[in-house]
Amino acid sequence: MSNHERKIHPSTAVLTAGFDPALSVGSARPAVFRSSTYVFPSPEAAERAFSILGGRVKPEPGETAHLIYSRFNHPNAEIVEAHLLPLENNAQAAAVFNSGMAAIMTAIMAHTRPGDAIVYTVPIYGGTQSLIQNFLEPWGIHGVPVAGGDSAALDSAIQHTPHCRVVLLESPANPTLTMTDIARAVDSASRREPRPLVMVDNTFLGPAFQHPLALGADITLYSATKYLGGFSDILAGAAICKDPEIMRPIRGRRSLFGNILAPDECWILDSRLPTVHLRMNRQSKNAQRIVERLAAHPAVNRLYYPSLFTDPEQIRIRDAQCDYPGGIFSVDLKGGKPAAFEFLRHLQIARNAVSLGGVETLVCHPRSTTHSAVSQQELQLSGVVDGLVRVSIGIEDWRDVLSDFERALDRAAALTAA
Repeated sequence: MSNHERKIHPSTAVLTAGFDPALSVGSARPAVFRSSTYVFPSPEAAERAFSILGGRVKPEPGETAHLIYSRFNHPNAEIVEAHLLPLENNAQAAAVFNSGMAAIMTAIMAHTRPGDAIVYTVPIYGGTQSLIQNFLEPWGIHGVPVAGGDSAALDSAIQHTPHCRVVLLESPANPTLTMTDIARAVDSASRREPRPLVMVDNTFLGPAFQHPLALGADITLYSATKYLGGFSDILAGAAICKDPEIMRPIRGRRSLFGNILAPDECWILDSRLPTVHLRMNRQSKNAQRIVERLAAHPAVNRLYYPSLFTDPEQIRIRDAQCDYPGGIFSVDLKGGKPAAFEFLRHLQIARNAVSLGGVETLVCHPRSTTHSAVSQQELQLSGVVDGLVRVSIGIEDWRDVLSDFERALDRAAALTAA
């Protein structure tokens, strides 16, 4: 009886599924396989492997095609993909990439063609928005932005956008933490024929606190550089599906583009997955404690964090689809950009750097960094204002980070008062 048949818990499956020590000379944990090419046991096996890879035949139930070449697949990719599945409710297929942007780009290009359209929520990660506006639009794929959290507007866009093939949600949104109703978007998509695929960038809250596949989404996307990797030392991305047939063209594009995650990075990522829930729980608890104490600081104009939502619809969405508020928050400082820069300048424990989800606390100014390529009009409409600072809380003692923030905020308040 397999692990999946026994329905073992995800925290156990992430350590045991998809890895056979007998294939690694008895090693208790996976080894690194740095080979670029693999020897076939027979000419027939080579022919069969290429037929499956090319989509000319489908593998039999339980059949695994023989490894060919590391641009297509390799043992470390297979192992880490198997270990990703237990972390996502209802997941049946996964693919890893050499960055989060590679995962997003490959998933979109596998399921769209020139003349198609993508409905997407804003604000969204600046790199994703640039991909849609500066690459996909000129290539012939139309992007339709919709304000995150505006369910009625999203319904309308999904229903009335011609040739809509993909609905791309980022929830919570980067960097305002606005949440979009995933289940409602899925329901709206299901009323179109052909039905567009619903893809969710789950980097901020997944895999510990939000499960888009369980809410009906087709594909969950990750910058695995962030919480999955957890130590700010690798670049990686992942796409996870509940339908292996949806994953098939994504794997085909990955083979063509050559953006599979390399063996060493797969091995590193795999070693981090068993602790992702432990790390994220600590980061979420730290963030909530810090946010609640910063809310009254005179330098703060507004704090963006799920536990502080006041809008009834945002509260409803949060309670329906999220287990915990997570380790990310944003703070809008009085005094705009000068106050934000003064705050960043005087941090001693937290680091002024982009990215998030690492064990260390990172802080950045989105308008001048991660979202600097987005137009001023779109930034203003999305709420990404001059005084906004995004914070990713680590696993340090929360009291030390709080003191660090309070000292830096005092400097920002003094600048504004002057």
